[in-house]
Formats: sequence, C-alpha cells, structure tokens
Amino acid sequence: MNETLPSPIPLLKKKPLALLLGVSSRTIDNWVAQRAIPYIAASPRMHLFELESVKQALKAKFGVEAIMPRPHC
Repeated sequence: MNETLPSPIPLLKKKPLALLLGVSSRTIDNWVAQRAIPYIAASPRMHLFELESVKQALKAKFGVEAIMPRPHC
C-alpha cells in the first residue's frame, strides 16, 4: 500500500501575514500579546502563523472576516 503524507500547512512570518491581512506588523504584535490569534513561537522573537487559523480566530474574536487586499499593479 502506497500512502501519501498530507501536505504541510504553510506557515507565515509576521510581515507577510500583515501584508496579506492589510494591517501593520505592530497590529500583529498586539494580537499576539492579547492572544487573539494562534501562533507558533519558533523562538522568543519569531512567531509563525497559519493564515486560515488566524482568519478564523479574527472572525471569532471580532465578528468580521479578513478581507485580502488587492495587489498593487
């Protein structure tokens, strides 16, 4: 039997997450400090985030869905 492993969930650093959500890096820091969004502490100064989990947490906490900003042309 040839089983395939599930594909890994892509993890984002703070700046790419902030860009995708259309907020500042400082806002991400605030949400982490408030424990408003899930994260993985890779080190004391670096957190990793899974986009869909963050979006679900924001919807649960604030009652709004994250809208992805359009890329600049």
